[in-house]
Amino acid sequence: MTKILVIEDEEPVRANIVEMLEAEGFEVMEAENGIVGARLARERLPDLILCDIMMPDLDGYEVLNTLRQEAVTAAIPFIFLTARADRSDLRQGMDLGADDYLTKPFTRSEILKAISSRLAKQAAVTQKIQAKLDDLRGSIALALPHELRTPLMGITGYAGILAQECASLQPQEIQEIAQSINQSARRLRSLIQNFLLYAELEIAARDPVYAHALLGDESCRVKSAATQAAVEQAQQAQRRADLSLELEDAAVQMAEQYLVKLAQELLSNAFKFSKHGTPVSVTGRVDGRAYCLSIQDHGRGMTAEQMADVGAYLQFERKRHEQQGQGLGLSIAKRLAELHGGKLRIESVYGQQTTVRVVLPAA
Repeated sequence: MTKILVIEDEEPVRANIVEMLEAEGFEVMEAENGIVGARLARERLPDLILCDIMMPDLDGYEVLNTLRQEAVTAAIPFIFLTARADRSDLRQGMDLGADDYLTKPFTRSEILKAISSRLAKQAAVTQKIQAKLDDLRGSIALALPHELRTPLMGITGYAGILAQECASLQPQEIQEIAQSINQSARRLRSLIQNFLLYAELEIAARDPVYAHALLGDESCRVKSAATQAAVEQAQQAQRRADLSLELEDAAVQMAEQYLVKLAQELLSNAFKFSKHGTPVSVTGRVDGRAYCLSIQDHGRGMTAEQMADVGAYLQFERKRHEQQGQGLGLSIAKRLAELHGGKLRIESVYGQQTTVRVVLPAA
């Protein structure tokens, strides 16, 4: 049953609203002032709040401001009941996060329509959030076990062969097995390093002191760092012929290791999500006191919704497309850019191409 909290200091008005809502099948809680109302909101977590503005001790604005500051009550739909309809009053309430206004006296149909509208909007938002959480859970469930298990199985499997059959193996076979173990170990190390780096960047995004310690005051030349990352990723993908480099040289306020990492993650995605024989272009231009690094591929592309939903551990259409990785690449690149005062933007045409632009402050 939908729970509604009515906060109204005038007892006759409150009683009428409560009676009307109960007749409509709502579970109704009532509070005679703002202090009691705020307490009930925290304790009972209603689905919607109707609140008068003009009340002693704690008025409606203060109730709304208090509840919007607390995580458990911040998203509860909030409708003001007021005898005042001045634009400044409306603006003040909306600035604090009110969802709607009802001016007294209001009719039964008006209040029910306002409640229905706000509950429907909240349900739509909740449904969308739940869908995103389901996608995230599915992506993690598909990606993480596979990504960690695959290199581990390679290491343990080949090591087992060496332990059991070493005496019967030829030197060349031993060398090939050792190379496979090394390759799997390097892949596992890369996975772990990405997890740790992303954790550091997430902490830095929320902790200025930690961010300052992580940031440092180093700078680097873009051309050498980006070229190193691009050639390395192209060779790993066996697509050196597809790579095009056109980079102006300049210094940016970022340690070389971070710029190389940022470029590696973006180039890895560009090669991963485009076909052999299609171009992958890396361009860089000085723009005033900033440097714009762009990486473009002609591959799968992304929808507008996918670009808006870019986040850690989220891999789009993984069930349709087999792909390696944990879905951290874009998030790491974005966090690195933001940590150094820059921005990352994605422009894409689904099924055709994707361009990722990173703008960094010049050193």
